[in-house]
Amino acid sequence: MAEENQQQGQINIELDEATADGIYSNLAIINHSPSEFVMDFVKVMPGMPKAKVKSRIILTPQHAKRLLKALGENIHRFEMANGEIKDSEQPNIPLNFGPAGQA
Repeated sequence: MAEENQQQGQINIELDEATADGIYSNLAIINHSPSEFVMDFVKVMPGMPKAKVKSRIILTPQHAKRLLKALGENIHRFEMANGEIKDSEQPNIPLNFGPAGQA
């Protein structure tokens, strides 16, 4: 009976090969509305005037806050094991998402 109760609280998460390969991103653009946070992950290459959004994640505000907390905890553990992550100055990248929409 205890094993059955334990299994009810677990979620089986599957990870296919394509997703497991991951997407490289060196730029994240975050926007929000009253009901959601939208995170666009982009790969910007030196000398290339154009970059595409490689992945978009849409979160509820509550989930965004839980993600922030989890990321902060993981960064803290990483720095305790490996030393402080140095924050370098990033160049100002002018962003253009194409033609402006009209309502």
